[in-house]
Amino acid sequence: HPSSYNRGSLRKMAHRRLLSWRRSWSWRKFCAYGLCLAGSGGGLLLMTILNSTALKRPVTSATAAGEWMYMTTNAGVRMPKLIYGTAWKKERTTELVEQAVEMGFRGIDTACQPRHYREDLVGEAIQNLFKRKVVSREDLFLQTKYTPPAGQDPDNIPYNPRAGTTTQVLESFNASLRNLGVDYVDSLVLHSPLNTPEKTQQAWRAMEEIQMAGKAKQIGISNCYDLKTIKDLHSQARVKPSVLQNRFYVDTFFDRELRTWCKGENIIYQSFWTLTANPGLLYSPTIKGLAEKHGRTSEQVLFRYLIDSGAAPLTGTTNPTHMKQDLDAVKDFSLSSEEISEIDKLIDYACESASAKPRY
Repeated sequence: HPSSYNRGSLRKMAHRRLLSWRRSWSWRKFCAYGLCLAGSGGGLLLMTILNSTALKRPVTSATAAGEWMYMTTNAGVRMPKLIYGTAWKKERTTELVEQAVEMGFRGIDTACQPRHYREDLVGEAIQNLFKRKVVSREDLFLQTKYTPPAGQDPDNIPYNPRAGTTTQVLESFNASLRNLGVDYVDSLVLHSPLNTPEKTQQAWRAMEEIQMAGKAKQIGISNCYDLKTIKDLHSQARVKPSVLQNRFYVDTFFDRELRTWCKGENIIYQSFWTLTANPGLLYSPTIKGLAEKHGRTSEQVLFRYLIDSGAAPLTGTTNPTHMKQDLDAVKDFSLSSEEISEIDKLIDYACESASAKPRY
């Protein structure tokens, strides 16, 4: 009870508690504690503590980089609005990941899939960055994936393909932790639905166990282009998907239905092949006109459109100039609602044109 302490000892005790309560739920605990102080005549003390340096967050390289870089997922995870993708980088992976982070990227996407990713070299890069104190582990958003056997090189599968799905997921995830040299990841993604709904659910349940054990802060799914599939997964999940990562292109009508549904369920859509698959959008008069109006490139406008629509694009550029330009699309630049509507109409027109073409 406050009456049993003098003001100095109360202040010291409150400071000690504040310093130990680092996570967001702890501020609620502090508020409840503060109300007890105020209700017992400790209102002045409460204001003194609230104005003290104990409540000021330490400035790390992540916070110094600016909150404009981040969005918050339904799992409460701070995720960069633009993520660096590491597929197809092969032997250049270490060099390029280090360069991307030094440029300002704070989100790295990889997978435990030797066929397309060198996850071990991503790990080498981030360990080099840690040693050189470029960033700390807390500054980076690391996302990896469990890739089912159908998506693996049959001669180089990083887990036992004859094991059950649950075991495959756990073996793959443990391999990812070893490759990356970390004890947790920020996001674990199912690289694609499996060949039956039952196996997809098994994989998801294994990922839920990893998330609930604190080894992955959030989980998600990729290459899921069927609305019913993700709806079924979502309805049966104990831990809801935080992200859906899909190829963004006209063949799937730019996932218009999926993106709308995800927004309604507070699931963040991550796009890949955003530039490579869309020369028609990039060179359209609409996007070129907006680029000229804002003094930006067409690529920056398309990235900004997705970001302003609530998505988080991936970029896998190997060009330092393009890395900087891509990051510049996140800061000091946004599209108006009218400009977003212009691009929405452009995408609708592209979808209508694609659906009118005969498919053989």
